[in-house]
Amino acid sequence: MPIRILIADDHALLRQGIKNVLELEKDFTIVAEAGDGEEAVRKAGEFNPDIALLDINMPRLSGLEVTKRIRAAYPEVKVIILTIHDDDSYVVEVVKAGAAGYLLKDIEPGMLVKAIRTVHDGESFIYPTLAKKLFGEINRLEEERRHGATTLFQHGRDERLTLRELEVLQLIAKGLSNHEIAQRLFLSEKTVKNHLTNIFRKIDVADRTQAVLYAIKNKIVVLD
Repeated sequence: MPIRILIADDHALLRQGIKNVLELEKDFTIVAEAGDGEEAVRKAGEFNPDIALLDINMPRLSGLEVTKRIRAAYPEVKVIILTIHDDDSYVVEVVKAGAAGYLLKDIEPGMLVKAIRTVHDGESFIYPTLAKKLFGEINRLEEERRHGATTLFQHGRDERLTLRELEVLQLIAKGLSNHEIAQRLFLSEKTVKNHLTNIFRKIDVADRTQAVLYAIKNKIVVLD
C-alpha cells in the first residue's frame, strides 16, 4: 500500500517542489494539497492521508493549531512539521500537540523521505539539532518549576526500568528506528518492540514521541 500524503503550505511553489521530490518515491502518493490551515484540516478528513506534512505559519490556522485539530479528530493521521523555524518553543509546542516529526525546510530531500517512512512506521523523527533545542527548552522549563514540583524521575519511577529498557529508551530519544536499535543492540526487531511496549506501560506514555519527551525531561538521555 502506498504512503498517502497531504502537503499543507501557503506557498504554492514550495508545495510543488516538495511534491516533485516525494513523487520520485514509488510508494508515496500525494493525495491532497492545502494552502491554509483550515483547508488542511478539512482535507485531512476528506482524504484520510497517512501523513500530514505541515508548515507552521499558514493563514487562517497555524500549523500548531492544525496539528491539534487533526490529532483530535483524525488520530490515525500522523503529523510532520516542515518549517523554517528552529525556535525552541516551536519544537516543544508542536511535539506537545502531537506531531511525530519536526524538520527544517533546508534539509536534504533524502532526510525528508526518511522522516516520512520513519513516522509512517509509528516512530518519531526530530532532526538532531532540533532535538538539542528541545532538550534545552525542557530543561529551562523544568528549572522554572523545580521549586514547585518534583519529577517522576525524582520519585524513583524509572528504577522499574531494566538496564536494557533504559538503553532502548535512550536510543529512541536519539532518533533511532526499531531496525537501527535492533542492529545496535544485536536484538530482533520483535524484541525491541516488546521492550518499547514495556517502557510505554512503565512510564505511562502512549507513543514514542511522548517517551522521547519523558526521557529528555527526566534527563534519562543526554543528546550529543
